[in-house]
Order: sequence, then structure tokens, then C-alpha cells
Amino acid sequence: MKTGINHLFIPGPTNVPERVRQAMNVPMQDMRAPDFGDLTKPLFAGLKNILRTETGTVFMFPGSGTGAWEAAITNTLNPGDKVLMSRFGQFSHLWHEMAERLGLDVHVIDVEWGRGVPVEDYAAVLAADGAHAIKAVFATHNETATGVSSDIEGVRKALDFSGHPAMLFVDGVSAVGSIDFRMDDWGVDLIVTGSQKGLMLPAGLGVLGVSAKALEASKSARMRRAYFEFADMLKLNGDGYFPYTPPTQLFHGLRVSLKMILEEEGLDNVIARHARLAEGVRRGVAAWGLKICAQPGFESDTVTTIMVPEGVDAVKVIRTGYDAYNTSFGSGLARLAGKAFRIGHLGDLNEGMCLTALSVAGMALRDNGAMIDTGAGVAAASEYYREARAGAAAKMAAE
Repeated sequence: MKTGINHLFIPGPTNVPERVRQAMNVPMQDMRAPDFGDLTKPLFAGLKNILRTETGTVFMFPGSGTGAWEAAITNTLNPGDKVLMSRFGQFSHLWHEMAERLGLDVHVIDVEWGRGVPVEDYAAVLAADGAHAIKAVFATHNETATGVSSDIEGVRKALDFSGHPAMLFVDGVSAVGSIDFRMDDWGVDLIVTGSQKGLMLPAGLGVLGVSAKALEASKSARMRRAYFEFADMLKLNGDGYFPYTPPTQLFHGLRVSLKMILEEEGLDNVIARHARLAEGVRRGVAAWGLKICAQPGFESDTVTTIMVPEGVDAVKVIRTGYDAYNTSFGSGLARLAGKAFRIGHLGDLNEGMCLTALSVAGMALRDNGAMIDTGAGVAAASEYYREARAGAAAKMAAE
């Protein structure tokens, strides 16, 4: 018999704050009522602030981040259009697979797992495309499978340096609301995310930020679509309504999560917290003498992918964490299956929770033959957290 709570350290769905969960406990309501826009219109404005855009348009489709991927592609591109993509983990692979299934001509660059978007390679391909055959450049901001983040601003600079007019598409599913993202400053044309990550909600909302350039492209795009139609949403969203039944309970939760992020903690502080928590986890892993999948300079602040020692089965480590210690870790995906496990550290999270993750992970590793000092990870992380807090307090006092 298990007692207490299940500790959830997967990179999504993330922990839902109790305030958000309670906010969703509301009766059904009329989605055509004259005051429905009082609930929904501020959500569009709040999401624009999360994406750091003044000029973009936000859409919320019932669905997941994968649905948002499909909406982005089908509304702006045509069958046979050439696009530039890269693969360096399971989710960037799946995005590439979707693009091919939807009939795009994909120029794909395969990258070693542990690294991110190959900005220099992108720059070379774009510079060589004098005819501007490439219509869109795709970049996964945070690859959840490998715990890798990429330089989206660098991709924009590569586009600008070559004078290339291609649209910039960004998968921000495990980045938005947790890692610095700037839609307007970085010239992003389409950003997609889902409700179940940094926005601290259950799955069920696919969110898109769409530039004026991408909206203009949607007027002539010929790819087949029906449910994921920007034009249908635009007819009603301005007044806070939707062309089909929306997930009203999620809207109530989103109202609270946006308040927590934007008004109470502040987006810059949220991003700084994720960076601090992630660094503590990485220091804990290093203290065990283990490696992470991400190479230096590509480390993610929302998920750490930990490589297990030779002879240790990561699947058994994850199972031990769940069965013996009531704790969920993320599994190694595709070529990392059995070789790695993941600690998700995004959303509603603090230092104590990260220390719990390291403590349980250390025990599960030892239980499965990893010769590590289980306490070393917690000790290294806790010392870093203590020093980081003290440093932040001193900085605030000085200001």
C-alpha cells in the first residue's frame, strides 16, 4: 500500500498548483453567454505577455502541442513546400515525421543527440538557397527527450544575415513559460506550446502565437484543414468566443496560472527560478559521477536527461522509483530507452522538490547496481541552492 503523494518529476504533464486545480472545479457554463468574453479575452492578452509579443495573434485550440504543430503547418504552407528542419531527439524527430506526412519537402539535418539546432548549418543552407525555395525553417527550442535547449535567436540571425524570407517556426512546448522566449524580438512567425508544461495545467490546450506574416500566409495556404482553421477562429476570438465547444474549465485554470506567472512571481523571476533549479539538479548528477545527455552549452532548464552507468538498466531505475518510492521519473525515449531517465523540473516546483527528486533517484540507482554515493547528489544541490538564495537576497538588498 502506498501512502503520501506520488512525486511527479516527468517533463509533462507537470504538477498542477492546488489553486489552479480548485479554480477548474466549476459548474458547466454557457459558452455563448454574453459575458463569456469576460473570462476568455484576458487569457489571450496574458498569453501574448507570456510569449512576449505585441504584434502576434494567439490561438487556443482544444488539443495538445501536437495539434498545435499541425495547425501551424496546415494553415501556412502548401503541399510540396520545401522546409528546413533538424533532428536531435525524439520530439524533433516526430515534428519532422509530421511534416513529411503532411506532404512537405523536408531538408533535414541530423544532429548528434545531446546537441541542439545546428545554427551554423542552417546559415549555410539558407545562404545557398538563392532562389528562396525554403518556405519555413523549423526549430525545436527545447528537446524534451535529451534535455537540450537551442539558440532560437541565433536561427533568426542566420535568416536575417542571408536575407532569407522563410518563416520561422518554433516548437516551444517544454520551453514557453519556463525558458526565456521572445517572439517579437526573435522574429518568430509561429510558436507552439501546450497547456500541460510551463503553464501548469492539465493537457488539453494547444497554444499558438502567430505573426502577421504567418497570418497573411494563411490566407493563401492550400493545405487541407478543417478543425485547425485560423480563419474560423479569427471570426470569433476577438469577442472571446470559439467556433466549437471550448474547454471552459481549462480557461478558469489558465486565468489563475497566468496570474501566478505574470502578476505574482513575474515572468523574469519564473525563468530565473527554472535556471536555478535546473543547475542544482545538474550539480547533483555531477556529484554522483554521472553524465547528462546534453553537451555543454545545450543544457535545458526544464528537464535533465541522466545517462545511467554501464550495466544499469534505466527502465528498472524508473520502475524502482515508482514502485518502491512512489516517485515518477521520465523514461528514456527511442535510442535512449534503457540508457537514460529524465528528471523534469518545470512548472510549479521549488528547491525542496528538486532535492526529493535527487534523493529518490539516488536510491533507485543504488538499488539497481549503480555504485554512487546517494547522499552526494542532494548535498551538492542543497549547497548550491543555499548559496544561490543567499546571493539573490544580497543582490536585492543592494538594489
